Amino acid sequence: MVEKKTRGSIVCTTSVASVIAGTVVPHGYTASKHALVGLIRSAAGDLGKHGIRVNGGYKIKMEASELEEIFSEAANLKGIVLKARHVAEAALFLASDDSAYVSGHNLLVDGGFSVIKN
Repeated sequence: MVEKKTRGSIVCTTSVASVIAGTVVPHGYTASKHALVGLIRSAAGDLGKHGIRVNGGYKIKMEASELEEIFSEAANLKGIVLKARHVAEAALFLASDDSAYVSGHNLLVDGGFSVIKN
């Protein structure tokens, strides 16, 4: 994008482990996700002068039933259960011109899960 002088948006996928620590996943996994947020912020600072925005948000790689169980506590907070489309819509927002002034951000689409667990 820099070589071609193309403005745009890079959306990285992270995990809830990028903002909270826990004992459910290995420490190296949590550390790598925290590091990814640092990389997103550094890249945003470096690439911003080229008109390139860099943001993050997290991906879903679980079955719907697993998600429902994991996010049930958050669902009680917000009254909804996380669906893949919620994450997809957030990623589309970050990639679109609607977020033209957003860069270096890790968008949490978790219904408050990271707040409850933190």
